[in-house]
Amino acid sequence: MVLPATALLLPLDIEIDPNSNGLPGIGELKQIVGASMTVGLILAVLALIISAIVWALGANSSNPHLAGRGKLGVLVAVGAAIVCGASVTLVNFFWNVGQQV
Repeated sequence: MVLPATALLLPLDIEIDPNSNGLPGIGELKQIVGASMTVGLILAVLALIISAIVWALGANSSNPHLAGRGKLGVLVAVGAAIVCGASVTLVNFFWNVGQQV
């Protein structure tokens, strides 16, 4: 079987890796992302505290709607903290999975 001439011109192996010196400002961008992760974690803690207070007020005042909103807020705050804290690990994991495809 003879391959067409265009098939021989296509690159067979492409190697592209991320680098930290390709563009100016990469270091500053890393600092901005790190600072935004810190702000996200602080806001998650604040949301957790407020939601726990709402949950306690709802439970003590026999208001199931308010208690339910507080419980949901606690779950959302914990989920946000997990995502903020594990974001770098998740991105690295899926980057490594993508490199094996």
